Amino acid sequence: MAERKLLVLFGSQTGTAQDTAERIGREAKRRHFQCRVEALDSYDVANLINEPLVVFVCATTGQGDPPDNMKMFWRFLFRKNLPPGSLCQLDYAVLGLGDSSYPKFNFVAKKLHKRVLQLGGNPLLPVALGDDQHDLGPDAVIDPWLLALWDKVLALYPLAPGLEIISPDVRLPPKYTLHYLAEDSPHPDGGLLQPTAPRAVPSELHPFPARVVSNQRVTAESHFQDVRLIEFDITGSGIAFSAGDVVMIQPQNCPEDVQQFCQLLRLDPDRRFVLKPTEPGTSLPALLPQPCTIRHLVTHYLDISCVPRRSFFELLSYFSTNELEREKLQEFSSAQGQEELYSYCNRPRRTTLEALWDFPHTTSAVPPEYLLDLIPRIRPRAFSIASSMLAHPDRIQILMAVVRYKTRLSKPRRGLCSTWLASLNPEQGDVRVPLWVKKGGLKFPADPDTPVIMIGPGTGVAPFRAAIQERVAQGRRGNCLFFGCRQKSKDFYCQAEWEELVTKGFLTLFTAFSRDQEEKVYVQHRIQENRRLVWELLSSGSAHIYLAG
Repeated sequence: MAERKLLVLFGSQTGTAQDTAERIGREAKRRHFQCRVEALDSYDVANLINEPLVVFVCATTGQGDPPDNMKMFWRFLFRKNLPPGSLCQLDYAVLGLGDSSYPKFNFVAKKLHKRVLQLGGNPLLPVALGDDQHDLGPDAVIDPWLLALWDKVLALYPLAPGLEIISPDVRLPPKYTLHYLAEDSPHPDGGLLQPTAPRAVPSELHPFPARVVSNQRVTAESHFQDVRLIEFDITGSGIAFSAGDVVMIQPQNCPEDVQQFCQLLRLDPDRRFVLKPTEPGTSLPALLPQPCTIRHLVTHYLDISCVPRRSFFELLSYFSTNELEREKLQEFSSAQGQEELYSYCNRPRRTTLEALWDFPHTTSAVPPEYLLDLIPRIRPRAFSIASSMLAHPDRIQILMAVVRYKTRLSKPRRGLCSTWLASLNPEQGDVRVPLWVKKGGLKFPADPDTPVIMIGPGTGVAPFRAAIQERVAQGRRGNCLFFGCRQKSKDFYCQAEWEELVTKGFLTLFTAFSRDQEEKVYVQHRIQENRRLVWELLSSGSAHIYLAG
């Protein structure tokens, strides 16, 4: 009988594709498949020619781009020298996650499906096009597609005689088992974010602990929005970047939330543990030290402030000892309950921690080893770098609005990363933030004579501050900036810097202060008023135009 092996490969930017891939993995286990779930870039793509059965789950980001964790796979797959029949042994299916309000809807999934077909793969089903815009989200497409997929797969790989599909009432084992260490076992020395000897260039797996040099509010105290200019010291990191690049920052949960979470789940934050994979071949979470304290796990790893997904309620329902709570959790994880879940969770932006509060009996019964299945890891946040190495060597600056808004819940919603960064005070000692740098999507012209027109309202001006600093340091004069904000006196970021450059002849600046007069004025009005100049730069200067929101 054919070996019942299934590989699920995902390309995920925000975690939705990973969540869906893990769901397929669970459904495969219920059907007694040997199943691995991996990010496309951590899978050795050369092995694809030996795989009998693969499900690809991939999101589309930006303007039809593949997610970061499948970029290498993407480059390999589209190499010209791959022989046409190289995947003829492969049965496959592609599930796409996209948003139909973008022109390149599910572009990556469609292109992947077509390419694997070209290489000889045998598609089990048409490509699934999950859509964020649907009232019920991507699940409206995923649910029926998965039912059809399992029909096909079980026809090819029937269950062994005497085996049944494991009932949905049965809880699957956790991905890892958690072994507490004795209280008196020796502690390894050293903090977790001490600067280490320089190694390879910093990355997600090895971020650089950058010291916060300054954290300055750049909006008036009376302004509704708190915007910060934050500077980090990257001396000795080996990081190099140019204008348009992006700094990735790994945030952490606040101590109050960590304490609340531990109380709700009856966890001792100082207990130390090691993780062991339940199944051989599962790798341990790369970003967790071994051994690890509960406090470190909850502070740096578990995303307790994210809006929980359907899979969270599904797993939670298995631990419920209280019938009322269990019924509600089962409703939230059913296909029929998705609208109700949306208005409970997504619309008011209720956090995982708040949802756990609402199910106290269930929460206190969650076994700690299931925490890593229940709650996703904290994702890094991306910020446009707002400074140039030529103007500020060994420094990275960002311009960041602190995210805070109201929903129908009584407590204001707060952005995890911006709230944490805003709270850091470099005057209180050595404050460090784990970060690394990624290439950005904006590339500025190499030719020194090419003028640039930059349109950056609000904090969208950040990458243009980096570009202008870089270009001024190189002696380039053709810099034209359209900047917009509400009021000249309240949120005109970097005003003195721009005005000095205008005086020195390095910058042409147009400003739109939308609330400083009766009728609202925005950057597009200033572009229209200065259409002759803009056209002149475009037609005879072949200017490049950049826009950042």
